[in-house]
Amino acid sequence: MNDFLAARSQMALSLGFHIIYSCIGMVMPVFMAISHYKYLKTQNPVYKNVTQAWSKGVAIFFATGAVSGTMLSFELGLLWPKFMVHAGPIFGMPFSLEGVAFFIEAIALGFFLYGWNRFNKWFHWATGIVVGVSGILSGILVVSANSWMNSPSGFDFVNGQYVNINPMKAMFNGAWFSEALHMTIAAFVATGFAVAGIHALMIYRKQNVEFHAKAFRIAIAFAAVAAILQPISGDISAKHAAKRQPAKLAAMEAYFHTQQYAPLIIGGIPDTAAKKVNYAVEIPGLLSFLVHDNFKQEVKGLDQIPVKDQPNVPVTHYAFQIMVGFGVIMMLIGVLYLIAVCKKRHWLTKGWFLKLFIYSTPLGFIALEAGWTVTEVGRQPWIIQDVMRTADAVTPMPGIQYSFYLFSFIYFTLSLAVIFLLQRQIKMVPELYDK
Repeated sequence: MNDFLAARSQMALSLGFHIIYSCIGMVMPVFMAISHYKYLKTQNPVYKNVTQAWSKGVAIFFATGAVSGTMLSFELGLLWPKFMVHAGPIFGMPFSLEGVAFFIEAIALGFFLYGWNRFNKWFHWATGIVVGVSGILSGILVVSANSWMNSPSGFDFVNGQYVNINPMKAMFNGAWFSEALHMTIAAFVATGFAVAGIHALMIYRKQNVEFHAKAFRIAIAFAAVAAILQPISGDISAKHAAKRQPAKLAAMEAYFHTQQYAPLIIGGIPDTAAKKVNYAVEIPGLLSFLVHDNFKQEVKGLDQIPVKDQPNVPVTHYAFQIMVGFGVIMMLIGVLYLIAVCKKRHWLTKGWFLKLFIYSTPLGFIALEAGWTVTEVGRQPWIIQDVMRTADAVTPMPGIQYSFYLFSFIYFTLSLAVIFLLQRQIKMVPELYDK
């Protein structure tokens, strides 16, 4: 493994783990605050038990997210020093603000965890709201920094120098809103389906049914609505990609030849040598419609992009298909849940219905990882789109593969610790939270 591949692999591994921790950290405090509110309004102790159980999970993921996020911040400087030298002064503002949001979240979480029976009940609840809001803001600010890499702005690049820097324009670049919207909704989908799936399994096993049923309903309500809304944000993101990153869109669709009535490709195996997609289903004109809102207009294909500026087409295409495929499945399950709530309430206790959510537990995070693969691999070979190549940003230090091995061990150990702690929390529900 050469140093460049090791550096990219280490970042991919770090981002892959951190995105799970951070998304759960964004969404679980919202679920916790909703459950707490229901307890305050109804005085039903089951909601208090759910809130306290979830608060322990929030604390676990806050701690692991803090560790993985700190490691990532060091990796940016250690692995990509040439990138940070130039990019740091430009997109440093969202990272600085994210640090502020992180510390506010930490303080509020401390108040919430240790504030039971010590604070005014509504002040205590408000601290939980602050945890949720600051967590979501942290995610949006980090995505803003990433969106700048996809849509760089807020500076002029003159004779190899970055001048006339405007940090506000860099933070609110052309892609920040579409990426932040898509990422935030994805976090609610992934976390909601994962949490609902775990509680559905406990209901299916008839363990602490009332406790898990109330938790399930809160989680799946958010997940179902978010899954139904996600295609709208996906459409917005795809239109922005077509405008600012045509190579990424073409790789997502494995779209080799520029043409009018551009077809939408579903599935298939890209053949980059023959410049075609085998075994795919093509819907004529639909890609043109999705990009330009009409079926005829031409869409730029890979044949108009130099080979040296193209991303890895098979990886980007497969990841995009996985993201969309699982997204559609979760959207349909979300629709079924809303039908069950409104018209077919007897479905809610049926074994087949609970199994839908049990089997769907990992789908959101698989789609999430696939989506980040599309975002990052689809931007290659650029670390700053059309400005700096990834190969030009990597550290000249040798031996990066050993750092990769070390960080891999740390992340897998951290994940095992998280799994152990969560399993213990679930097993302790009858003793601690549902007596």
